[in-house]
This record gives sequence, structure tokens and C-alpha cells, in this order.
Amino acid sequence: MKKIFITALIACFAFISTNAQESTTEDTSFTKFQLRVRALAVVANESATIDAIGGDVKIKNDYVPELDLTYFFTKNIAAELILATTQHDVKAISTAAGDIPLGDVRLLPPTLTVQYHFDSEMVHPYVGAGVNYTLFYDENSGPVADKVEYDNAFGFAFQLGFDFDITDKWFVNLDAKYLLLNTDVTVDATTALGAKVGADVDINPFIAGVGIGYRLF
Repeated sequence: MKKIFITALIACFAFISTNAQESTTEDTSFTKFQLRVRALAVVANESATIDAIGGDVKIKNDYVPELDLTYFFTKNIAAELILATTQHDVKAISTAAGDIPLGDVRLLPPTLTVQYHFDSEMVHPYVGAGVNYTLFYDENSGPVADKVEYDNAFGFAFQLGFDFDITDKWFVNLDAKYLLLNTDVTVDATTALGAKVGADVDINPFIAGVGIGYRLF
């Protein structure tokens, strides 16, 4: 599955690069900066390989505000920086020791995508691909574990969205992203289980957003 998404990422960048090269004449009629505020639903597509005790992982969905800034290199080629933070309850399920609540953790996943925006009058579709670096912080280990540690991680991002014009400056935005995100987790359960347990966790969240945007200048 990861190989398929990596291949799609390479193909998307190749498509964007080809279209950028074709835009040989400078067009200064477009707005270079635009700002959006979105409401996000973050839905994890989680799975895990847990050492010693086996089982899987369950990560609770979250709903948060998000801010992003887009810069247009040309009328069609842009880069978008996405900033948001989420909080998720985590549980190890179906292990040899039963279901184990592992508290919660906050994620800060700044994401940079390169986008291709298609020409249109009122509705402006776009596709994008890029990278993110997820920071895990403010871990709460819950009632069983002594401590839970998450490794910060790089991931790939894929994006599809639409901007719907309200005026020349204001627009409504619909956006969807899929992140390939994996982290190594260490659960210190010495008190409860007499051991530390490692896990390889795929989070792979689907992120759906709706918001409003403004073209700055």
C-alpha cells in the first residue's frame, strides 16, 4: 500500500513539474497569497504491530480548527503550509492482557504540499502532494502505563480540494488529505505488566476540512 502511495506522490510531482515548465510566459494577474481557516475532522486509519502482548491499536478521531497559507508561484502552481494541532485518545486492543487504555497524546503535524490549481471561472479545483513532520507532545499515559513515548516522524501527504468564489477576494473551501504517518511507540508498563512494550503504529489519518478563505495580495 505504501509503495502505491509513494508512486502516486512521484507521479503527482511529475505532473506538476511538467505543467510548471509549460507556463513559460509570466502572468501577473493572479493573487499570490491566500489565507484559509478551516474546521477539520481527523479520522485515523490506524493499525499496529505490538511486541510481546500482540493486539492492535485504537485511536480516537478529533475535530479541530486549522490555519493555512498558500503562495502561488504561477497562476496554477502553488505551495500550501498547513498548521493545526490535534488530541487523540489511544487504546491497545485485543492484546494478551486485554484492552489497555494508553491515555492521550497531542499531535502537531505541519504539512507542506505543492499544488496544481486548474483554470476555472467560479469553482477552482486543485490537487497536491507533499510532506509533513509530526511532533508528538503532552503525552498522558493513562491509568495503566507508567509512561508512553512516541517518536516524531516524517510522512507523505496527498490532497484534493475545491475553492468556490463568493467575491473576487472571499471564497469557500472544501479540502481532503490523506497522510501516510508511522511512529514507533514505547509503553513503559513495568508496574502493571513488569515490562516495557514496543509498538510500530500506522496512524495514516484522513483529514476532511471545510472553511473560508481570503486572497490577500
